Amino acid sequence: MKEHNRKSRYSRQERFSPFGTDGQRKLGGSHVIVVGAGALGSAIAETLVRAGVGWVTIADRDYVEWSNLQRQQLYTEEDAMKHLPKAEAARSRLAAVNSEVKIDAYVMDVRAQELEELARDCDLMMDAADNFDTRLIMNDISQKLKVPWIYGGCVGSSGMTYTFIPGHTPCLHCLLGTVPLGVDTCDTSGILPPAVQMVAAHQSMEAMKLLAGQRDNLRSTLLSFDLWRNECYEMKLDHAKKDDCPSCGVQAVYPFLWSANRTKSEVLCGRDTVQIRPARKMNLDLKQLAHRLNGLSEGQISVNPFIVILQLKLHRIVFFADGRVLVHGTSDTMEARSLYYQYMG
Repeated sequence: MKEHNRKSRYSRQERFSPFGTDGQRKLGGSHVIVVGAGALGSAIAETLVRAGVGWVTIADRDYVEWSNLQRQQLYTEEDAMKHLPKAEAARSRLAAVNSEVKIDAYVMDVRAQELEELARDCDLMMDAADNFDTRLIMNDISQKLKVPWIYGGCVGSSGMTYTFIPGHTPCLHCLLGTVPLGVDTCDTSGILPPAVQMVAAHQSMEAMKLLAGQRDNLRSTLLSFDLWRNECYEMKLDHAKKDDCPSCGVQAVYPFLWSANRTKSEVLCGRDTVQIRPARKMNLDLKQLAHRLNGLSEGQISVNPFIVILQLKLHRIVFFADGRVLVHGTSDTMEARSLYYQYMG
């Protein structure tokens, strides 16, 4: 790349005097983790990579499907046809956008152990998760490691975001039961793309302020909006911080980092799908697995470098290299586990 192009790449944001060249320098030395690579995650990751964050880590457990293309801006029809994992598809696209940024991609179900390992050397975590359990884990990791994180959620035409700063703001656990953070998902209530873009824009702007060292300019309120109804609200939450909070209080114990060492089944809301996660992370040889499955089943088998898909008459079973399995076509965990043990042993 020509030196002139390198110098001009970020010139438009450097000309914004509150940010400037010093802000750009700090941005280039920052490491951000984006948890989830769906609608919010792909929008956030693209914004931060284009802005010149030096190191972006993307972690996501899912793969690209046709229903994602309506709002998940990094992905193409080819990604959906190939069933590419979202994290890997995002990494490939973003590397073509900005080769100067270090981009790490992890195809994984982000739980406590995985996130704690990833977050030890990061400056900020961005929430783009598709479930509340992951956010509670992010919250406790944030408090334990003193790493800020920015919450974001959207459904229908509405969205919500808040910036959590350990030691300064209440944490997510403090807000449970007092702030209506919502339980609907885009799978149950739908989603309009502009709501995604609005939440991602607020999250990304907060991230740029924080990474540039401009904490005094952070929004100190929880922002909520509904674009369809033309409504926007802000809520002060300073009073919600609790001294006895088990996640951020004086005697914090980080309860959402506790986990039993066992196989876990989880129904993915609204998708008629069960995820089964083994007690310990595995490292499967997918080609060997595909060969073995071919001898066990009359179903159709397809494989790419990241997943094996077994298409049965009533179910589609997707195997990941880390041992996770998605069983599509049922929300019955017992039925899903039966199929899991039938093919995984």
